[in-house]
Amino acid sequence: MLKNPGIAAVLSFFWTGVGQIYNGQIIKGLLLIGLQILNSALMFVLIGFITFPLVWIWGIYDAYKVADRMNRGSY
Repeated sequence: MLKNPGIAAVLSFFWTGVGQIYNGQIIKGLLLIGLQILNSALMFVLIGFITFPLVWIWGIYDAYKVADRMNRGSY
C-alpha cells in the first residue's frame, strides 16, 4: 500500500511517532511517543531541551524517508 511521505512527515511534526504508526511501524511509533514523554520530563533537568527537539526532528525525517522507501519498494 502506498504511503504519502508528506502526510507521514506532517503527522510526526504534530506528534512524534504518529508518522511511523501511519507507515505501519507501530512499535517504533509507540517507542518514539514514549521517548518524547520521557524527554518532556527531562526538561525539568534541562537535558530535555536538547533531546526533545533532536528526537522530534529525527522522527519527522524518519517518517518521510520510510514512506518514500516503502513507495519505491526498497523497504
